[in-house]
Amino acid sequence: MTERPSSFQIWFQAARPRTLPAAVAPVLAGSALAWHDGGFQAAAACACLAFALLIQIGTNFANDYYDHKKGADTAERVGPRRAVAMGWVRPATMRAAMWLVFAAAFLAGLTLLRFGGWPLLAIGVTSILCGIAYTGGPFPLAYNGLGDVFVFVFFGLVAVGATYFVQTGTLTLDAMLVASAIGLLSVNILLVNNYRDMETDAKAGKRTLIVRFGRGVACVQFCVSLALALGVTAVLWVRGFSAWVMLPLLLAPLAVSHARRLRRDTGPAQRIALLGDTGKLLALYALLLAAGLAM
Repeated sequence: MTERPSSFQIWFQAARPRTLPAAVAPVLAGSALAWHDGGFQAAAACACLAFALLIQIGTNFANDYYDHKKGADTAERVGPRRAVAMGWVRPATMRAAMWLVFAAAFLAGLTLLRFGGWPLLAIGVTSILCGIAYTGGPFPLAYNGLGDVFVFVFFGLVAVGATYFVQTGTLTLDAMLVASAIGLLSVNILLVNNYRDMETDAKAGKRTLIVRFGRGVACVQFCVSLALALGVTAVLWVRGFSAWVMLPLLLAPLAVSHARRLRRDTGPAQRIALLGDTGKLLALYALLLAAGLAM
């Protein structure tokens, strides 16, 4: 019988820290580009970071609750234990925590209205609704093969684009290029997670892209996303940025090793480790890109 962790450990695990780079990276990248373009505003960047982290944690809580409700989290699952499925947190408590975190995200988002105006309210509300609809509602995105699209749009295009917009008052092609790179690497985190859970997801009717098309296609998607994200830095250089913007290319050997590990797929432990390393790669990419833009 699994020993019950402490309350702090339970909620810390439920927040899924390995996924949080997907919330931090777009704000870091968008703010660095705003700095490069002479529009950086620390208060706006901090508000964006708070909103992004709360949306990510709220979505993780929703995932914990709805996956248990739909039968996707079972004893056969090879990943980290989920709080509701293990009986550590009552479903009603997790649902209440989800709403509480999303309410906090809404309040954090309201502080951004003075920087970007009322259109940001629509973006914030849509982000929250999609965070719930990711695994909940009558048409859960993750259960219908749209999880990758959700992550690319909201943790790439929207997160980077909104971060840049609230600081500069505009949206540029360069911002969208950076957003696309961050979005692709964020999708890879989800891909590795779904790669690990393919069998149990299939039994629960969770039709992720990997369930639909298999692990071979997933490996190709993973490699293409890595190549495109790294290639974006060269495109930025061609568009007139300093060569320092290509600092993320230093991660190419690490990206190749990740692709090889996914293709070899030696078992559940390897997949769990790769999930954490994929998040670290995203964080390193954002840090190096931010450094390059600052230079």
